[in-house]
Amino acid sequence: MASTYQGRRPGGGSRRPGGKGGRGKGGRGGARTVALRRTGPIVREPVTLPSVLTLGELAERLETTGVEVIKELMKLGMMATINQQVDYATAARVAQALGWETNPEESDLSGQGDSFETRRSESDLDPEARTRPPVVTIMGHVDHGKTKLLDSIRSANVAEGEAGGITQHIGAYQVDAQGRKITFLDTPGHEAFTAMRARGAQATDVAVLVVAADDGVMPTTREAVAHIKSAQVPLVVAINKIDLPAANPDRVKQQLSEMEVMPEEWGGDVPFVEVSALAKLGLEDLLEVIQLVADVHELKANPLKPASGVVVEAKIDRTRGPVATLLVQSGTLNPRDVVVAGGTWGRVKAMFDDRGRKIRRAEPSMPVEILGLLEAPQAGDQFMVFTDEKLAREVAERRTAERRAESLSADRSFKLTEFSREVSEGGVAELRVILKADVSGSLGAIQTALLKLNEDVPDGVQLSITYAGTGAIGESDVSLATATHSIIIGFNVRPDVAAKRAADASGVDIRFYNIIYNLLDEVRAAMTGLLAPIFQDVTDGYAEVRETFKLPGGDMVAGLYVLDGRISRNSRTRVLRSGTVVHEGTVRSLKRFKDDVREVAAGYECGLGLDGFNDLQVGDQVEFFHREEVART
Repeated sequence: MASTYQGRRPGGGSRRPGGKGGRGKGGRGGARTVALRRTGPIVREPVTLPSVLTLGELAERLETTGVEVIKELMKLGMMATINQQVDYATAARVAQALGWETNPEESDLSGQGDSFETRRSESDLDPEARTRPPVVTIMGHVDHGKTKLLDSIRSANVAEGEAGGITQHIGAYQVDAQGRKITFLDTPGHEAFTAMRARGAQATDVAVLVVAADDGVMPTTREAVAHIKSAQVPLVVAINKIDLPAANPDRVKQQLSEMEVMPEEWGGDVPFVEVSALAKLGLEDLLEVIQLVADVHELKANPLKPASGVVVEAKIDRTRGPVATLLVQSGTLNPRDVVVAGGTWGRVKAMFDDRGRKIRRAEPSMPVEILGLLEAPQAGDQFMVFTDEKLAREVAERRTAERRAESLSADRSFKLTEFSREVSEGGVAELRVILKADVSGSLGAIQTALLKLNEDVPDGVQLSITYAGTGAIGESDVSLATATHSIIIGFNVRPDVAAKRAADASGVDIRFYNIIYNLLDEVRAAMTGLLAPIFQDVTDGYAEVRETFKLPGGDMVAGLYVLDGRISRNSRTRVLRSGTVVHEGTVRSLKRFKDDVREVAAGYECGLGLDGFNDLQVGDQVEFFHREEVART
């Protein structure tokens, strides 16, 4: 099998017989001859590619090896075997990464982009592709009945004799509805949904948004809608709890229509289904609608190829070792297959379905739990089957090294300064913004003003708002920004500790403002290529107020617990109450016990007094920061 991956050498040279480096038995100049041939720049003619070709054929046309092609494909967040077919758009991106220009064949009609429609172009063009079950993710507010709905659907589709098997939890399961299968991903919410997308995995075919008929649309519901729209996934709305006296489905439809989620009966394109997870009403209608949506989008995959797909979840079991739940997206997975999942690999020792039964094959859209990987991969990692164990090990090791290098590299995510530089250099770009504000009045005004900037900027530069909401900047906002390459703008709000750590780890650009004009001026400058930042805030640490004390002179001091980083007497401070900035100023006193100290590290308690602010409350968070000058770009 190894010979399959030997294409011609880069630059068109071939390996001379006789040993390493192309030397014969007595020849010493073989390697020198190759070097002399490459003294001048290589001039390459553009390579013509068909609408569909295998990776092996692509490697041959690009005069490289299959391993190099697979490596570049993995950098794009895709995993495939050497015999797997790819469309022209994918092949062109790989060729460009390897230094080749491409032209499509005259008959090529391939599209561009990463929408839901183009994600299935490869399966549409594959003559051996067959209809597969849809993969469904259920999202919504925490108290609106997502888990109960999943349990009700599952228990209604399990035979009486297997009822005890439904306690098996592998993060995904299949149900039979009128003789056809539907796969449900049991994710904790839209954070997991978007975190998988941020890792390059697009596992969902249909998203079901659960909204309680008595509560209506909540802030979490709005977040879920933003995540679904950014993924360009077909949406079905399930209005739950219709059996309650306070149920008002029409109010839910009205609220969602204001968010551009228009019901079909009102002339829109989103199916709405009224259900009750508790009373098990409308479940069959919901499953039928999901199947209709799947039929419209003609979901297909080739079950005859080596398997590939995505890791749903993974763990280390004390008795069984690394256990991974895989969702097969293409091909068929069998025992003894060699699997690469993210940065780990292994041979499949055993496979189990969602009810814990041992199985011999897993076809497209089927969730399966496997044993045999050397380590537990991460949720969202893509997996693929290799026929060559040596190659599988090499790909896994290379993947691990690339991830390590990526984690050490700075500025991996989108920055406002980078956008401004791209615009100034004549690039065509879109600025995606996640907007968070303290109150809805400010939010609406800023949203309107930002969109009006599109009228005043150069052609080809566009601003779009990925999501807008009130309240503190949370981890959910950071994960959405990572997946959609957006920046986050906070108006009178700050991130919590978890969101700050996530933003630092992923390199998400978060900008803070308390004056609308400053916000608009800076975004306008970025969109016209004239952004010149002078200072930026650098967070030193976070602390939480655990107790407050009144001093005899009327001043207030607070007992703090340092949550993260180090807090310093020389730092500036912001007092955050439910994520909203209520004060910004300087430190009056910082003490440990009765002694004045210069700084306090995370995990320790201390006393704090602030200049000109005596309204500290238990539960407030205090952010300590300093300002650094940034060179103009």
